[in-house]
Amino acid sequence: MSGKREQRKRKTKIAILEAAVRLFTAKGYERTSIADLARAAGIGKGTVYSYFRKKSEIFLAFCEEQMEITRATILATDTPGMPLLERLVAIYREDFRFIFHNPEFGRILMRETFYPKDFALEESRRIDERYIALLIPLLKQAQARGELRRDLELTLVLGHLYGLYNMVVSAWFTKRLLTEEDVLMALHSLFEQALQGLAPVRK
Repeated sequence: MSGKREQRKRKTKIAILEAAVRLFTAKGYERTSIADLARAAGIGKGTVYSYFRKKSEIFLAFCEEQMEITRATILATDTPGMPLLERLVAIYREDFRFIFHNPEFGRILMRETFYPKDFALEESRRIDERYIALLIPLLKQAQARGELRRDLELTLVLGHLYGLYNMVVSAWFTKRLLTEEDVLMALHSLFEQALQGLAPVRK
């Protein structure tokens, strides 16, 4: 019985998130009300509030959904001999694919992630910490295989890589990069250059 209840709750949460993608894209974040979200999701306003106390929590929930995709990609690429570069491109490719198919919502999501005015700071930091915890083991594996120097501060490495990813996404938004393939090629090239600079010196 509890399993069915959890499935219903999961289905309702997804309906709210999907309504948010559509409405935030069509109307904008500020002009979308909780009542609008409830109508679009086919549920009552009170039901929305039982899942999310305010609109900013919808962004946080979406970040958590994206982290589950990241986790699945990490597991799928955990194969013997797969280079760190290929795994990183695969992970950030999945992040970008959502933005590629939902550009206006993706623009709002990135703005609120980097320059928040509505997020609760503590909740936002919690999301960051979970993201770091997902990727740090990947970098530690690369250190063990000799792909990264062992003296690196790995959280700074992640910041470096994520900064490059966001630069590429910005280039796509400004039409310096036009297709998904362009983005992936740019990611591969920039990550490759970064990793070459972070690799141990071969003697």
